[in-house]
Amino acid sequence: MIKIAILCCLFAATLTTLAQHEHHQPKADTSKTTAKPKSPKMMAMAMVGANHVHIDYGSPRVRGRNIWNGLVAYNQVWSSGAHKATWIEFGENVMIEGKQIPKGKYGFFTIPDKKQWVLILNKTWDMHLADDYKPESDVVRINVKPKKNKQLVEALTYEIISKNDKKGIVKLSWEYVNVAFEFENR
Repeated sequence: MIKIAILCCLFAATLTTLAQHEHHQPKADTSKTTAKPKSPKMMAMAMVGANHVHIDYGSPRVRGRNIWNGLVAYNQVWSSGAHKATWIEFGENVMIEGKQIPKGKYGFFTIPDKKQWVLILNKTWDMHLADDYKPESDVVRINVKPKKNKQLVEALTYEIISKNDKKGIVKLSWEYVNVAFEFENR
């Protein structure tokens, strides 16, 4: 009987202690909603043969906006993404447009226009948008014609497409437009 009384007292003391600690716990803040970022950080990665290719970018959405020559101006350097400049890293040396590009990380910039885009790899990859872009740091410039997407691409998207063990394609798609360039492992 005494044992039962002692166990009941211990149980009651434990419940009292737990109840007291419950009032000291921070309550969840339900006044703030956690919205998804409008231009989340995204990555595209692929192996092209032994070459690991990695692209890091902010992915804005169309959200009903006029993109080309609206949100993104024609004939001006664009960071090709949102927030920070987009960067591409090649794990091996590559050849682009007949130019040897050493393995490493590069800023990827574009100069969009209705009939022709200029795609740029730049030595400076870590910057806010194109704030510190300098053309004298360009490693290569590639002139391409934009192509039409059959369907709306709501979020800016990059793809690395392996053609075979030596050749690959980097492709940017957004809204009803896509542009791409080829590279070859060296």
